[in-house]
Amino acid sequence: MKFNMKDGGFYTELPYGRLDISGNEENGFRPFQLLVTSVAVCSGGVLRKVLEKQRMEVEDMTITADVKRNEEAANRIEKITIHFKIKGKKLEEKKVAKALELAQKNCSMFQSVIGAIDVTETFELV
Repeated sequence: MKFNMKDGGFYTELPYGRLDISGNEENGFRPFQLLVTSVAVCSGGVLRKVLEKQRMEVEDMTITADVKRNEEAANRIEKITIHFKIKGKKLEEKKVAKALELAQKNCSMFQSVIGAIDVTETFELV
């Protein structure tokens, strides 16, 4: 990836479009937002695939991510809490719980932050 400087931040051109990145939300996505998004959406995508492979039909899924940052340590991310609301057919709570464990093991972004950031994932069936 190549990042080019702009007023107030940087940008990169990707096949899907331009991504603007800045420490100021008025000029682009903040780096911490991109990191949290990567973990949450990667995990959600893998979870969806696992559920579908187990013949559980996912009609809709929303992901909520809460972040705890430490202002005294360069405002680093210390904890990400991710909650999935899953709507579908043939969803069984025990099987979804096991699928979530499997998704954690197979999500590259989740695995990349282990040991550096505490990530907790929960779900509810709607």
